[in-house]
Order: sequence, then structure tokens, then C-alpha cells
Amino acid sequence: MKLRFAPSPTGLLHVGNARVALVNWLLARQQGGTVLLRLDDTDTERSKAEYAAALEEDLRWLGLDWNESFRQSDRMARYQAAAERLKASGRLYPCLESEEELRFKREQRLKQGRPPVYDRAALKMTPEQLERARANGKQPYWRFLLSNRTMEWQDGVLGRRQVKLPSLSDPVLIRADGTPLYTFTSVVDDLESGVTHVVRGEDHVTNTGVQMDLWEALGGDLGTLSFAHLPLLTDADGGPLSKRLGSLSLRQLRRDGVEPAALAGYLAALGTSRDPVPGMPRDLVAGFQLSAISRSPARFDPRQLLA
Repeated sequence: MKLRFAPSPTGLLHVGNARVALVNWLLARQQGGTVLLRLDDTDTERSKAEYAAALEEDLRWLGLDWNESFRQSDRMARYQAAAERLKASGRLYPCLESEEELRFKREQRLKQGRPPVYDRAALKMTPEQLERARANGKQPYWRFLLSNRTMEWQDGVLGRRQVKLPSLSDPVLIRADGTPLYTFTSVVDDLESGVTHVVRGEDHVTNTGVQMDLWEALGGDLGTLSFAHLPLLTDADGGPLSKRLGSLSLRQLRRDGVEPAALAGYLAALGTSRDPVPGMPRDLVAGFQLSAISRSPARFDPRQLLA
């Protein structure tokens, strides 16, 4: 068993991501598995070394450790190699439409009562047209050709789930400047590092369907991979927690006097029927059950940590 926690070093670690990290850690340690810390730092403009250092410090403060770690920025050659394989198989194709052109197409499809998905017009582009565009200084971006099928899986928290790929636009995997996007790099990394269980937020459900298709396109066997999606956290009033993430970073909670054992115990019990019991992660391993997590959003109330 191998699980990964993959934060982006574009800000401070907040409670939502800390919960994901903790659940991954608890599952791996229950089964004697491996924990991988992967820094998704391909966004060179927003990723900062100080955030990467803060992420690791906050995770250790919470009582988490890991067996392996790497940064995506060190693996650009691997992504390029994977992209070339997809191009050779016809699953990665170049596009030249501008955002304005795509917006116009979406609006037209909506007016016609059709889903606003990409029409794959770029598949008709000839090599000569592409070369002319490049000669004029315009570089293509690259989309993944989705399969015409429905991806299904038994989710570790949400139960049976499915994503109908024909209802989605072919995702962009490579920007015009050559940098790879998360949808692509995450699959390449999971496949090449031997990840067996992906546990992340419910906001990734659609992305999971796409990435399952990409996993197989890159030669992966879906029989070796399991998924679980944690319902997103809300604030104490049931509203979106995202609006308050600045005040709910681990760094701020530490300043407010929250102890790591209190936070770990609280996060481990979130979404279950159990009352939180303070304890460091190593003390919570035996009693943790992924199946006990509800499919409904869990409310995070920082006042309970300071009571």
C-alpha cells in the first residue's frame, strides 16, 4: 500500500489539506504502507520555497512523517517523455484556439441548447496549418483525447461513483509555454511512483474520472488503484470554509494556542459519529476507520479546539 499527500507550495497549509494529509497517513500506517510527500510546484509563479518549508514544518508539528518525497519541478523530463508517448498514440493533440474563441464557441453551444464542451475542431488541423502557426510565432497547447465511455469506481467514502467522459471537454494537459498541468503530472507521478490508494477531497471526483482514462492511456492498470474522496469541510454555520482559509491555516491555529494533539484528534473524528479525543497521529492509528466518514460535509468549528 502506498499513499501520497500532494500539496502545492503556493500558500500556508490549511485545515482542509491537513485533514487529507492525516487521513492518508493513518491509512498507510494502519497497513504498514508507504507515505509519499509530493510537492506539486509546477506553478512557478505562485510556488515559493518558503511555503514548501512551512508545509513540511507544519506537517511535522502535527505529528506526520513520510517515507519518500520529491518535487514535481525536478521531474519535468518525465512529464515530457510521457507527453511524447501520448502524442505518438494519438491521445494528445495540438490546439491553437484562443480563450476568446473558446468562449464564443461555448456561448454558441449554450444558445443552441447543447452542452458547452469543446468540439474537437483542432483534430481537423493539418500538419501544414500547425507549422504555419508556429512559423508565425504561435505555439500550440495540447489536449488529451478522452475515451467515449463512462468511468466507474467503488469509492472508499462516497460509494459507487461514475463520470461520463463524453460530457466533458478534452482537458488541456500541456500549456502553450510547454509547462504541464496538474491533471497530467499527478497521473504520471502516481503511476511511476507506485501509488496504490488516492485519498483526496470530493472536489476531485470529476478529475478522478479523467485521470482514470489517462492512467490507462499511459499503460497503467486500474485494478491496482483505489480512490476515496472526503466530503469538503464547511464552517460552523455550514457555509463554505474556503472563504476563511487564511484564518484556518495551521500556522494561525498554532499562534492561537491550539495543540497538535487536539487538532489531530479533532480532524480524525470529523465527519464521523465519534466524539474527538485528543491524540497525536500515532495514537489514532488503531481506532481510525475510513468507512466511518459520512458522505455529508463535515463542519469545522475552531472554537471546539480552544474550549
